[in-house]
Formats: sequence, structure tokens, C-alpha cells
Amino acid sequence: MESQKPERILSGIQPSGDLHLGNYFGAIEQFTRRQDRGDELFIFVADWHSLTTIKKADDLRKNVLQIVAAYMAFGLDADKTTLYKQSDIPEIQEITWILSCQANMSRLQNAHSYKDKVAKGIGASVGLFTYPVLMAADILCVQSDVVPVGKDQKQHVEISRELAEKFNKAYGKTLKVPKVETPEEIAVIPGTDGQKMSKSYGNTIDLFVTDKKLKKQVNSIVTKPIDQGQPLGWETCNVFKLYKLFSSASEVEELKKKYEEGSIGYGHAKAELLEKIHEKFDPARKEFARLLENKDEIEKVLTIGKERAGEVVRKTLATMREKVGLA
Repeated sequence: MESQKPERILSGIQPSGDLHLGNYFGAIEQFTRRQDRGDELFIFVADWHSLTTIKKADDLRKNVLQIVAAYMAFGLDADKTTLYKQSDIPEIQEITWILSCQANMSRLQNAHSYKDKVAKGIGASVGLFTYPVLMAADILCVQSDVVPVGKDQKQHVEISRELAEKFNKAYGKTLKVPKVETPEEIAVIPGTDGQKMSKSYGNTIDLFVTDKKLKKQVNSIVTKPIDQGQPLGWETCNVFKLYKLFSSASEVEELKKKYEEGSIGYGHAKAELLEKIHEKFDPARKEFARLLENKDEIEKVLTIGKERAGEVVRKTLATMREKVGLA
């Protein structure tokens, strides 16, 4: 059987707080699997993007270090994966401007993410409005083959594809048009309230908080009141949905049987979920704490990423400058 050809994968994450289960199952788990498969990963910390919401410099600096430490703790290796800060590569901003001259105002006005954030009370800044163009520059500057995203970010990748196609049509083939990948089985990880797990909803189960806070978050998962000994509805239970992410098929069937028999309550189900979380994540939690005590290791990885990604981005920009007449 012919092995699958390695692909260049691009992904980014905003340094907006603690990583949670949604980040792991929606992204990090895929990254480690792709790294082991031999794909070429470019993963950046979107610190420019985060300026639309983070207003304290110390918070931003701390969050950047924590994101990179977390990725390293889960096994992303600088020898195989390019980890870098968006702001370490200023050429991305020039690419953003060139692409913005291809962007359509009405397309940006109708972007789901922009309308959703404004509806939630986030100020309608120019940065928030042009967010998809900067994201397009992030994606296209490294000539990525695949961009894995959740459903809420799929439209942004579609806009990136459109801008690449418009540029290529106007100036000749220059930018690779990437595939968008949204694995259905992990597209939406439920939060403690049943909505998509998200920091903006305040419904997360965080990976690197204290044991006490982790237990509190798990216990806060919303469940329906039910009399003791009565069957529980596993189909709609958020505890059960999260437990499935950690467990084998036989373990899932065993818990389902307990639900249907009414031999387990939600409190015990949450305790089993908490045990699974510790079992899976405690090694990474320990390594994360060690890395934050040795920040030089984190900075070294970012320096390597800056050099490696910067070389690729500068090559793309040089070609774009020549095509549009700036060279």
C-alpha cells in the first residue's frame, strides 16, 4: 500500500488564555498525529490577532509563553514542527496589505465571526473587520497545502482561498490554494454548558489549571435533575459526550449500560470523567510546569521557528512583490 504523501499543514491559535479540552481534541491531537506521520507543520501563535481582545501587554506576553509551553508539553518537536510567533515575521503584514487590495468589502462585512463578535459586544475595530485578510496572509504566506479548522473558522479559510484565486488570476499563479479540513467527529467539543467549548463562553475545562480548579470545572458540567436510581439519558449528556473522547469502545459501552440501568448518578459519572482527564493529561501537565520554570527552552523553540518560517514567508513575499510591480 502506497504511503500518503507528506503535506504542509498550517494552523494558528490566539494566546487568549488557558488551553482547554476543545483545543486539544480539536487541534493538538491532530498536530501530534500529523507530526508522527511526517507532515510538515507550521503552527503560529496569533499574537497580532489577539490585539483585538487582549489589552494588557503582560497578559499577552504570559499567554504566548504558555501556549508554546503547552504545545511542547504535548510533544510538538521543534526539529519536526515549526512553532513561531506571528509578530516575529513582519513580512506577513505586507502580504496582508497586498491581499487586502484583492478583498471585497461586502464579503468581510458578512463574515460570520465578525458579526458574531460584534453582537457579543466586542468593539467593531478595523482590526476585527480585517481579521480574515490577516488570517489569509497567515495561511498563504507559507504556501500551505491543508488548513485544519473548526466549523466556526471554516469561512475564514474559504476567504483565504478566494483571495489566493483572485491574486493568481490577476497576476499569474503565485499562491497555493489550500484545502480546508474540518473533521466532523471532533468539529465541536461540548463545553460545561453544552455549547461549543470556548473561552468566550466561559464554559471550558482547562488543561493546565490546579487539580482543585479542574475538579470544580468538571463538576460544573450542566446535567438534568433526575431521581436517584432512574436511567440517565446518555444521548444528550455532556458528561457522556466528553467521556467518549478519552475512552475505548468497551469503556463507552460499559458507561452507557450504567446510564441505561440507572446504576450510576451524574456525580459518579463526573468523577469517572475527571479520572480519565488526569490519566491522559497529567504527564503533559507536569512537563508544562517544568517548561515555565525554564523559559529559555521556550524562547529557543520560538527563535528556531522565526528563522525557519521567516525564510519561507520572505520567499513568498519576494514573488508577490515582483508580480504586483513593487520589486
